[in-house]
This record gives sequence, structure tokens and C-alpha cells, in this order.
Amino acid sequence: MFSSQRQLKTPRKMVVIFGASNILWMVFTVSQAFKIETFPEDKIVAQIGDAISLTCSTTGCKHPSFSWRTHLDSPLNGQVRSEGTSSTLTMDPVGFRNEYSYLCTAICGSEKRERGIQVEIYSFPKDPEIHLSGPLEAGKPVTVTCLVPDVYPFDRLEMSLLKGNDLLQNKDFVEPMERRSLETKSLEVTFTPTNEDTGKALVCRAELHMDEIDFKPKERETTKKLQVYISPKNTVISVSPSTRLQEGGSVTMTCSSEGLPAPQIFWSKKLDNGNLQPLSGNSTLTLIAMRMEDSGIYVCEGVNQVGKNGKEVELIVEEKPFTVEISPGPQIVAQIGDSVVLTCGVTDCETPSFTWRTQIDSPLSGTVKTEGSKSTLTLSPVSFENEHSYLCTVTCGRKKVEKGIKVDLYSFPRDPEIEMSGLLVSGNPVTVSCQVPNVYPSDLLEIELLKGESVIENKNFLQDMDKKSLETKSLEMTFIPTTEDMGEVLVCLAKLHIDEMEFEPKQRQSTQTLYVNVAPRDTTVLVSPSSILEEGSSVNMTCSSNGLPAPKILWSRQLNNGHLQPLSENSTLTLTSTKMEDSGIYVCEGVNQAGISRKEVELIIQVAPKDIQLTAFPSESVKEGDTVIISCTCGNVPKTWIILKKKAETGDTVLQSRDGAYTIHKVQLEDAGVYECESKNEVGLQLRSLTLDVKGRGKYQDYFSPELLVLYCASSLIIPAIGMIIYFARRANMKGSYSLVEAQKSKV
Repeated sequence: MFSSQRQLKTPRKMVVIFGASNILWMVFTVSQAFKIETFPEDKIVAQIGDAISLTCSTTGCKHPSFSWRTHLDSPLNGQVRSEGTSSTLTMDPVGFRNEYSYLCTAICGSEKRERGIQVEIYSFPKDPEIHLSGPLEAGKPVTVTCLVPDVYPFDRLEMSLLKGNDLLQNKDFVEPMERRSLETKSLEVTFTPTNEDTGKALVCRAELHMDEIDFKPKERETTKKLQVYISPKNTVISVSPSTRLQEGGSVTMTCSSEGLPAPQIFWSKKLDNGNLQPLSGNSTLTLIAMRMEDSGIYVCEGVNQVGKNGKEVELIVEEKPFTVEISPGPQIVAQIGDSVVLTCGVTDCETPSFTWRTQIDSPLSGTVKTEGSKSTLTLSPVSFENEHSYLCTVTCGRKKVEKGIKVDLYSFPRDPEIEMSGLLVSGNPVTVSCQVPNVYPSDLLEIELLKGESVIENKNFLQDMDKKSLETKSLEMTFIPTTEDMGEVLVCLAKLHIDEMEFEPKQRQSTQTLYVNVAPRDTTVLVSPSSILEEGSSVNMTCSSNGLPAPKILWSRQLNNGHLQPLSENSTLTLTSTKMEDSGIYVCEGVNQAGISRKEVELIIQVAPKDIQLTAFPSESVKEGDTVIISCTCGNVPKTWIILKKKAETGDTVLQSRDGAYTIHKVQLEDAGVYECESKNEVGLQLRSLTLDVKGRGKYQDYFSPELLVLYCASSLIIPAIGMIIYFARRANMKGSYSLVEAQKSKV
């Protein structure tokens, strides 16, 4: 019993041992599969200011935990984001605080894995800069500076400066860095440029030696083209005509200078205090109307970017005899209303004095301004009171000189004006007026009127002027234009005969091209197909009229009150589907600026008879002896013939009707029957009929005829009259006589 139990326990232990061994094997297998990887693997190089991400990921573990740190346990200076089997450390922007080795630690259960990434930074953002200490001047040393801004680490920087293919200098910056910072490094070279250096390239090249790291750019360079200048030299002055001059003369001085680029020339005069007074920026300096104070030393300088070179010349202006000039001359002709300036100038006098007066010592009526050797008398605006001779007196020391100038006035400000009394119509007289406004002196004016090249009227205004005044003069003439005048040019020519006066214009003219109008005429109207139409037809009425300009056609219709109703402005008036009310008088008018021509046409629209009515009054059934009126009427159709007939087997009888009415007095039985109305015109006819029924009277029937009525009325008057006669006769017998008059009186 005991042995069997031991036998049973032994297999159970083997199962337990086997199960435990399987669990250990699985744990061992899992621990072997847990791995950690980083991206980038070992090292990353980043430009300062950029953004970078370090990624740590695991395999063999579904739910790992991550942590990041630097190998110095300094702050991460970044943001960590873990998700699933990966974790990312982002640094944005990258700076000096991120230049460390970063460790990523991953834990899976009891297992722990670590992996490191080295972060290195650099700064090489811009191309080098080339600076020159000054313009390149041939033969003069110049310092070239090559700058590389904001570089790190500078101990790995190498700079080279080349001129064309020649290396001027090379420099490595191997000194240790005291601190981490962005620095600007430079390379300076001094060389002496020559003319042959013009056009060559100056190259500054910078290299950052970090060959073990793959980054761009490793090399930067800047190129500058050389332009070598030559300072001005060999400045020369030429003087014409001479350096010794008389007052009032002129001199031209020309200066030239050699250099690259070509020097600009500046002229100046040396003052008594040694300063220079600028005069001109041209190579040639011309001085006119020289005075003694213009004497002195004149300096010419040739100047360019790299220097200047000067040359001096001395001018001597000698005194000349004292002279006075008045301008614009001995005589001036001025337009009234303008501004006139009289100038009196003196030469060969340092301190002149001036006075102005008129020859008759009247008021100057002007403004005097004196400055130096010149005095001006301004007359503004010039008017009739300024028409004098003016004298300018110049005193220089003890000597006086007087000059005179005469001021003559005129007024001839505008071209003539051509006016017509009306429109130019062929055959109608028209008056042409040519006016010259505000003219002076008017007694010297002549006006000519020309048609084409032929003078058709001329007038001189030679009458004496009572006073000085502006006047408007005119020339008028009447002529009858014809169509041959079309296109002719009418010219109004005004001449002011002042030959001794020097002014322009001495004559003025205006032109006007004649445009002769012809009033509308020969107006005709063509009616198609005819002016007499049947209702519903169409008609075209075409109007034409001759005239110049071509007349405008206006169609209208004459109303009953005589007024015109406008219809159309086309030459052809078309009526479609005409009606009777379209009948009437149509008027065509040809109209232009010169007049109106009129033509009338009567349009007749014919309509067939319609709406006939045949009636019997008082009725179509009457008694024998009655009066009957048979009447026939036809609508509003004009010019319709109406014929009344009585139908019979032996033949129709035409009745004598009046205005379509036929009267039967005392109608008899034989008047009964069929009556017919025939209405017709040139277009057609229409018939209407009625039957008249006449009834006879009975044998013992009372018959009250008109004659019996008259007899009855007469008897009613006669019987009382007889009674009165008998009464008055009896009265007369009683008195023995009878007087109707007396009887009347006694009755009253």
C-alpha cells in the first residue's frame, strides 16, 4: 500500500518539474527577444535654430516604459512623447543647451535596456562678406576684410582669400574656445592694386571641417569683382581769348583732367578769405559782361571716387570807359494791358546813381527798382498814360549820361470775328459782319472781306480819333449766296498799318467756310398700289424731297380740326390691313435748316355696304287707309346708293325714295307685298327685304276718317258762331241798327 503511493507521487513530481522547466524556458526566451533601438543610431548634427527629434523604440515587449536623460543629468530642454513601443524627444529650437549625449532607458518587466545618442550642433548660416577699406586706387594699398558671421564651432573653421587664381592668404582658427557662442571670424589682407586687377574676381572662401559628419553646406564663398580707380592728375586749363580782359567782355575757360573713372570737373573762385565759391560743374566755364570785381583766381578741380587734382588761373578785368545802355532799345511797342520793363544799365562805373522822368515831366505811372549797375522802370499794366518818351539819367562821379526810350502803344489782341445775320440759304440775302474788337489806334485799321481770293469789300477807318480809347470796328456787307458758293472760304483780314512799330502780328485774319443750305423743294409722294383702296389692303406711300442738307422726311395725318398727327420719320409710310377710318389726308414734309416743303395725298378706303336695315313704320302689318313709312339704312359706309323696290310677278317697281325712305299715304290693299332694299357702291352690294301686310276694314265697321274729323271740328266752331250772330242781330233790331264795333264796346 505504501509502495503504491510512492509510485503515484513520483509521476506528479515529474509533471511539476517539467512544467517549471517550461516556464523558465519561456522567460529565458522572452528576455532574449527584448531589444532597444534609436534613430539616429549614434550621433546627430543640427544647425542652431533648427528642430530635431530623437526616437527610441523597442521590440519584444508589448508595454515598455521609457525615460530620457543626459549623461550629465542636466535638463533635457525638450519635450518627450511616448506611445506604444516608441518614445520621441523633440528639441525645437536646438541651441547650446542641447549639445549633450542623450540616454534612452526602456524597462520591460524586470528587464532594462539603454541606448545613447550624441547631439552635436553647428552654425554656418551665411556666405562670407567682403569689405574694402576704401576704393581701389592703382598704386595705393587697400585692406580687404573677409567676414564669416555667426559661426560655431570656429576652431574647425578655415578661411582663404584669393585674387583671381592667386591665393592671397589662408587662415585656420585652431585656438581653443573659451565658451560656447556664435562668433564672427575675419581674415584681413592688404595688397596694392594695379590697372591689371580691373575685372579680376576677389574670392572669400570659408570651410567648416566636420568631415566625419554628413551635413550641408561644408563650404561657402563670396565673389566680388575688382574695379581699380586712378586718381585725377594732369589737370590743364585753357583760356580764350585771354586772362586779361576789359569790363563788359567775356571769357571761356576749359578744363580737363585724367583719371579712372573720368574725373568730374568743378569750377570755383578763390575768395579773399581763402574759401572757394562754387561756380559750375561743367568742363567749360563762360563768364560774360565781366566786371572789375570778377577779377581773381579761378580754380578747376578734377574729382572722382579716389581723389582730386586742381589747377588755378588768374583773370584780370580792367576798367573801361563809362557807358549807359537802355533796353529794349530807343523804341518799344507795347500791347495795352501788358507789362513793360525798361532797363537802364551802366558799365565801367562802380557806384552809379539813376533817375527816371518823362520828356514832358508827366508822372511816371510806374515802379522804379535800382540794384547795382542796373535800374528798371516797370509799367504794369501799360495804359494810355504811359505813351511817352522816358529818359534815364546815370550819374557816375561828376559825369552824367542820359538815354531815352519811346513807348508806343497799340491794341490788336484778337483775330476778327465773323458773324452771319442768319443761316445761309440759297437765294436769300444774308448780311456778313466782320468785327475787330478793342483795336488802337483805330485810324490806322483796314478791314478786307474776301470770298475765296477775291476782295468783295474793303474799308479804311481814317477819321480822326477824338480821344485815346479802345474801339471795336466792323465791316458789313450783304450778298445773296448760291449753291456755287458751297465750300468757298470767307476771309476777314484786318491790317493795322503801323510800319514803324516792330511788333507781330501787324495783321490778323479769321476764316469761315461757307455752307449754303437749299430749302426743301420738289417734294413728291408715290402711292403704291393706289390712293383708292379696298378695306384690308396694304399701301406704301413713299416721299422724296430735294434740298441741302438732305431734308428729313416727316409723315403726319391731318385731323378734322386741321391739326397734324405725327406718324413716322421714315421716307416710306406703310399701312397694312387698312380700315375705312384710315381714309383721310396724309401729309409729307421735307424739313431742313432752310425751310419746309409739304405734299398732301388723300387716301380713300372703300368698304362694301354692310349692316343694312329695312324697316316699316309704324309696323309691317297695317290697316287699310293708314300711313306707312318704309325706310332703308346702311351702316357708316359713305357714298352708298340705296334703291327701294316693290317685288311683283310682272316685274319690280322702283320706288321714288328720299334718303332711303318711302312714304305710303292711305295704304290700300294692293300696297301689300314684298319690298326690297338694294344698297350698293363701287365695291359691292347688299339686299334686304320685308313683307307689308295690309288688312281691310269691315262693312258695318265705324270708320272715322280724317275728313270726318275735319268736318266735326268745323261744325263745333260754326254752331257757336251762328248763335252769336243771331244774338247780336236781335239786339240790333231792338235798337234799329247794328254795329259790330259798338257791339264790341258795349260788351266790354
